[in-house]
Parts: sequence; C-alpha cells; structure tokens
Amino acid sequence: MSNTTEPVDVVLIGGGIMSATLGALIKLLQPDWSIAIYEKLGSVALESSNPWNNAGTGHAALCELNYMPEAADGSVETSKAVAINEQFQVSRQFWSFLVEQGVLPAPDTFINSTPHMTFVKGEANVKYLRKRYEALVHEPLFEGIEFSDDPAEIYSWAPLLMRDRAKNEAVAATRVPVGTDVDFGSLTSQLVAYLKENGAELLTEHRVSSLKKQRDGLWKISVRHLVGGTPSVVTARFVFVGAGGGALGLLQKAGIPEIKGFGGFPISGQFLRTDNPDVVREHQAKVYGKASVGAPPMSVPHLDKRVVDGQESLLFGPYAGFSPKFLKSGSWLDLPRSIRPHNILPMLAVARDNLGLMKYLIGEVFASTSAKVDALREFMPTADPKDWYLITAGQRVQVMKKDAKKGGVLQFGTEVITSKDGSIAGLLGASPGASTAVPIMLDILSKCFPDQYGSWKKSLKKMIPSLGSTLNDDKRRAEAEMKATAAALGIGA
Repeated sequence: MSNTTEPVDVVLIGGGIMSATLGALIKLLQPDWSIAIYEKLGSVALESSNPWNNAGTGHAALCELNYMPEAADGSVETSKAVAINEQFQVSRQFWSFLVEQGVLPAPDTFINSTPHMTFVKGEANVKYLRKRYEALVHEPLFEGIEFSDDPAEIYSWAPLLMRDRAKNEAVAATRVPVGTDVDFGSLTSQLVAYLKENGAELLTEHRVSSLKKQRDGLWKISVRHLVGGTPSVVTARFVFVGAGGGALGLLQKAGIPEIKGFGGFPISGQFLRTDNPDVVREHQAKVYGKASVGAPPMSVPHLDKRVVDGQESLLFGPYAGFSPKFLKSGSWLDLPRSIRPHNILPMLAVARDNLGLMKYLIGEVFASTSAKVDALREFMPTADPKDWYLITAGQRVQVMKKDAKKGGVLQFGTEVITSKDGSIAGLLGASPGASTAVPIMLDILSKCFPDQYGSWKKSLKKMIPSLGSTLNDDKRRAEAEMKATAAALGIGA
C-alpha cells in the first residue's frame, strides 16, 4: 500500500488467527469498511498460528488440569473450566456459521474429532483426578466425560500409555470422546483468503515501525517493505495489534497509557514429533498430564494426535526453554527493548517471586535429547528414539503486569488492551489463545465500536446463537447447540 490520504477503516497488524478472526467478523458486519492486513513474514500464520508451533488443542478445559487446580483444602472448583469451555463453544458456533455460509470450505481441512484425555500417576494424583471428574460430570458442557483407574480400560482408550508400564503403578485417566484437533494455520489462511476475496488488502513482508495518534483522531502508521526497503505511511480509523509476541512493543510505540506497567516474559519450546504410521495409528487422542513443579501452564506435558494437511502425526512436549526473542523470527534484543521505566519494577517483582520457574527453565534449556526421550517414556514407555525427532515450537510471551500487593505478577492467560477512545486494541499473552479467538474478538468489538455494536447484535446472534448467555446453565440448550455445531463441522457431538 503506497502513501495515501484516504484513511483505512481497519488496519490489522499481524497475520495470525486473531487478526483473521477480527477481520472476518468486521467484514461480515460491515462489508463496506476497508481493511488492510500487515504481516512481517512472507505469508500468514507462520508464527503462533502455525500448526507446528502449537499443539492445536481445541482448548475447552476437557483435559487441561491447570484450569481446575486443587486448592489447599483439597477441593476443586469448576468455574474457570466451564468458562473456558463456554468460550470454545462460541468459537465453534462461529466456525459452524462460516462453514454453512460457504466462507470456509470442507471443515476437515481445519478441525477433526480427537478425544481429549488426562492421564496421571501416583495415589495422590489419582485421588485428585477422581475429584475433578466428580465435579465435572454433572456440568452440561462436560457431559460424557469418563473416568477410569483400570489399566485395561485405559489401555483400550490409548494403548501407548499403558504398554510395558509397571503393573503395580497407580494410574488414572479421564476421557472426553468429543474433543477436537484444530489446524489454526489452515483456519487462518482460509479466513484471510475470504477477506482478500471481499476487498481486504494483504501486505506481506511489511513491518510496521511506528504508530502515532494524530490530532484528527486517526492513527498514522509507518510501514517498511522488507524486500524493497520502501517506506510508506497509511492512516487508519481503527488499529488492531494482533502480532503475537510483537504486540507489546507496538503498543508501547503507540504510547497509549493503558499499556503502562505491562511487560513480557518470553518462553520458547520444542516438541518431539513422529510421523511413523505404525506408532500414530495406536494413539488417537490428545492426552494431558500434570505440570512439573515450577513449570508454566503452557509446559504441561501432553502426547497429542495432530492432523495437518491431511497427515496424522504425534507430538509430545512441550520442552520449555528461554530465549529473549518475542517471536521465532524476532530479535535477540526484543526483551531488553521492551523494558520501560513504568514496567521495570513489575518485571523485577515477577523475577523475585518466580525463582522456581527460572530454575525449571534453566533445567529445560540444558536438558539433553536423551532426557527429553525419558520424559516421553513417562507417558509412552515403549517410545523408540528412532521414531521421534525434535521440532521447534513457537515463542510465547507471558504477560507481566502491575499488582498492588506484590508489585508485579506473571499472568498465564490473555490480556486485551484497548485505548480509552477505542481506536486501538491489542492482545497480549498466550493460552488458551487461538481456541478462544472468537469471544476475545467479540469483546474487542463491544469495547471499540460501542456505537455500532447495538446494531450488530442481530447479525451476531445469527452467527453465534448463544451470544450474551451461557450454555452450561441449560442442559437441553447446551446439548442442542453442541450437536448443531458438531453436525456442521463434521465432528463428534
């Protein structure tokens, strides 16, 4: 896009699932609005949205224990797990609508049925998992969840977990047959293709270097074409910063007061992967375990079936590590450049209070390949190193923010940042991320476009029938909506 005096209605910075989702929503609601997407790399979905940079779990809290931690008194609480599941149902409804409208092609190009399981060892963990199951089994959104501490039954669910395991080892598992595997790279590419077909402009290999609010209320955006080096300037009425780990720096450059006190802690990672069909066919599930002491939630070990471009593979990991880069394609100076007078104290407070995390990451960085295979064998005792190879996963930047009591806290979720006037918004953080892209973007629409949102509600209700309500409060409605989206997406109900 060359220099122009005509402002763009919406500029999306970053070509990942968040920008693609927001762009699709806006294009459906306001077809006449102009949209431009700026992506630093040569194509969209090459960072966090790339299928090999994440585990592709449709995060619905079906198997992730960190959404239901055990309290000091031994109790477990379902509210966060239910809330995460509600958010994923919103995403499913929107995707279903897009499939029915022909916006997205065959759903099996981006979503496939894959049971979600949790697997634990040791008497204490077995006791905890049973309590978790007993708390969830009565929740409508978790209907069909199964529990077993019978090795034979667990073997029937996932043979690789139990083959050659010590017979006297206490084990337990839960299983939800209606889980999913999502290729967010494919979904992103398809959404962006729809946007381009309907007038949006995609500019790859373009890096946004600065953002400045003008007196007339428009944003002046300086861009450089990375191939030719050609600079350009565009003005926009609204800007969304969906640049993953790059969002923090861009929001800081924008100078909005709402970003003050925020910092970022980058965590890198690797997975072990196998494409051996003899191994893959014996594990048709995503299985999550418990995180090691001091490990961040995104480092919970899991053995996952993946379907990417029609090929089935298994991933195990992630093996967390540390890199000062905020993106895989980022700079070694990303972390030091993000430090500001307003966030240095919260960052120091986080470092002080998370020595266990630091120790864990140091251990992961220096772990040998054989140690990584040993971790895999905790899940899969028969794992043969010859079948597996290491791949590098995407960078994640955990949010650090001010806290009145502690000075600063490390947050393992997502954080939506919007300016007071709603003219710019951005997203910080990681998990559950992509799986909840739709409800996150709906939140941005309501905050940033309050004058239009009321008139959009009727259209949004057609896209997302449960908008403004919760499914888990109505068993019949929950069952009906889940069956409807399952039918549209060609997955289990």
